[in-house]
Amino acid sequence: MTLDFSILFRFEHALLLGLWTTLKLTAICIVLGCSLGFLVGLARTSGNIGLRAISGIYVEFFRGTPVLIQLFWIFFCLPLVLGVELSNLTSGIIALALYMGAITSETFRASLKAIGPEQFDACVALGLPQNTQVLNVILPQAVLRAVPTLLSNCVSLFKESALVSAVGMADLMFVGQNISSSTARPVEVLTVVALIYFVIAFPLTRAVSVIESRILRKLAI
Repeated sequence: MTLDFSILFRFEHALLLGLWTTLKLTAICIVLGCSLGFLVGLARTSGNIGLRAISGIYVEFFRGTPVLIQLFWIFFCLPLVLGVELSNLTSGIIALALYMGAITSETFRASLKAIGPEQFDACVALGLPQNTQVLNVILPQAVLRAVPTLLSNCVSLFKESALVSAVGMADLMFVGQNISSSTARPVEVLTVVALIYFVIAFPLTRAVSVIESRILRKLAI
């Protein structure tokens, strides 16, 4: 078999559009998932037994089931339950944001536990309102400690986003599959698609260790 990668230049625009869709979906789900993860992390460290139980069930369910099954259930079953129609974009955002929220909540929970009790005592002594404590004192410290793991979670989400192609969303993977089918060149097309994912994900994974070492030095000061 003779490989011919030049054929992909005919589909450069389509691949770029697919990549843009993937990046846009990933960015939206990162913002929603991290916000949800922080709130769930707070619930997991709360003194309220009910909040801890509910948040714990949510986390264990979404961490313990395949993301593809979650995506299929939201796309095919949730509309039947709610009686509304969900687009593949909406379904993808819901599924990936819920998954991201579950995995980042554990990251935030660990970083929240690393915050010394004197920080909370100081907030109480100063009479700071609850929302001020969370937004101005707890959140910045929790995010700083969680950044390296959060970046790893973001890279994982970027790769997991390829699953939305299974529900017909025109992301990079979906576009690549269509091109490989129409050209009968799966080796060239899927190899290039894999390389695109790698070129974006690999520098981020290498950056994690650098950022982690800098943050550790900063916390040690």
